Amino acid sequence: MTPEKLASEEEIIAEFWAPLAAGSAGAFGLKDDCAAIAPPPGCELVVTTDGLIEGVHFIAGEPADAMAWKALAVNVSDLVAKGATPLAYVMSLALPQPDRAWLAAFAEGLAKAQAAFGCSLIGGDTDRTPGPLAISITAFGTVPAGRMLRRSTAKPGDAVYVSGTIGDAALGLALRRDRALEQRCELDSAAQAHLETRFRRPKPPIGLRNALLGYASAAMDVSDGLLKDFGRLCQASQAGGQIDATAVPLSAAARAVVAAGRATLADLLTGGEDYEVLAAVGPREAARFEGAAAASGTLVTRIGLIEKAAQGIRVIDGSGNAVAFKRTGWDHFAR
Repeated sequence: MTPEKLASEEEIIAEFWAPLAAGSAGAFGLKDDCAAIAPPPGCELVVTTDGLIEGVHFIAGEPADAMAWKALAVNVSDLVAKGATPLAYVMSLALPQPDRAWLAAFAEGLAKAQAAFGCSLIGGDTDRTPGPLAISITAFGTVPAGRMLRRSTAKPGDAVYVSGTIGDAALGLALRRDRALEQRCELDSAAQAHLETRFRRPKPPIGLRNALLGYASAAMDVSDGLLKDFGRLCQASQAGGQIDATAVPLSAAARAVVAAGRATLADLLTGGEDYEVLAAVGPREAARFEGAAAASGTLVTRIGLIEKAAQGIRVIDGSGNAVAFKRTGWDHFAR
């Protein structure tokens, strides 16, 4: 079937993007060059931007609705880790083939993501490109004035927590690249679906916001690998720290892949794409943080400790011995 083409950018905006902006008065129906954002009284804006490029962040041929969900989710993940409530976003989309069916599926994916995360499209730009497909989103959130969580404010003695489970998305990507992996690991359909969904449709822990704002001393999202991002948090805080590898939470599906010898714990700790929250919490606040997280329905696990800078950054095994890693996570510019 020949893709149905669209006549103009204006047609694309009117048919696909304007309905996504209906929830925001400041979007003006996408009929102006700019949008207006008014944070609630006593709050300030938190801004983040992230992009996805075909062949780098997702495999060619991924469903359009899944690409849309992930493009928004990776930005919302940053907002959540700052203690911010998602408010709105702008999107720049560069399309090699702007056909109606693809755009309809993409817009549907964005609509579902908006509903899940509580934000609306307020503007952007749609362009043609010879390739590859590129999606760039800038997201805005609100946080009580002066209370945005930083990655540079962890203190020695803080407990280190991570939300959710680690490594599922990296294994989901491995399954997408090697369909025989599920047979070699003897994964059932539910385990396979879990891993692929974690890669395609990450779900930042929106419910953790109040627990983070109330009790965390520092936080950031886990996107490039747990070890890499833990190192970033420690370095920004001019601190050292350790992670107990045996305490890192893994899903049953991830454990099955490791047990089958098709992945190592190191693969999971460095794979990236988790979009969970890494938080430092003072020792007096740890029990309250755990209680608030549980009340929100969010799994958090204590995995380590912030230490003095002189003690360095390390991972220990069950016997307390340091574990060496060939790499700590993803880097776009590393060879």
